[in-house]
Amino acid sequence: MDGKRLRTEIEESKATELNRLGSQQLLVALTDAQLTAERVLDVAAASEHAARETFRGWADDEEDDDAREAFAAVAEQEDDHLRRVTDELDGEWEADGEPGPMHAYLRGREATVERIGGGMVGRPLVSLRTHNQLVGFFVNEADERRADVIRGLKAETEEVLDDGLGLLERTCETDDDWQAAQMVAEYTVQLAYDDYADALRNLGFDPRSVC
Repeated sequence: MDGKRLRTEIEESKATELNRLGSQQLLVALTDAQLTAERVLDVAAASEHAARETFRGWADDEEDDDAREAFAAVAEQEDDHLRRVTDELDGEWEADGEPGPMHAYLRGREATVERIGGGMVGRPLVSLRTHNQLVGFFVNEADERRADVIRGLKAETEEVLDDGLGLLERTCETDDDWQAAQMVAEYTVQLAYDDYADALRNLGFDPRSVC
């Protein structure tokens, strides 16, 4: 197993979920159908904040030196992402303290390969689809400045994914390690999808209908 193959297997295994997470209904679910620029940015800020707190926690207690350094770097990047998003809001932004199912699960991971697989592979695969929809929203709003802000976040998130795959190549010593990383990455995607699907159902939409 290597990083490239792992990504391919995850994307194939979770193709349906990732495809639906990449649909136009994603922002409907995330915003409770409140498709305003402020609400969309609020959701984006909450995502960046949750990621920052997850990686800060891992950086504090991770025993593997390389992984700890990587987690600290991602935490710093997510802090910068949060600032860049909240700078686009009209008023002050405050976190509600709820991480959501995906980050609640990630914060419970203790094994290094599971943290990398979930936080630096599974999570970015979801985030990239979110970023695509955020860019599309602001393009449709004729707001290229904000669209460019999100494009910047997306590019850096893609780098985190690449770094995570490379880190797994250096960290995984056995097939069991690779299997654990893949399992957690796929479950991370599944949790994100289940949360999205539940939100759509609560709004009266069918998550199986991809736009």
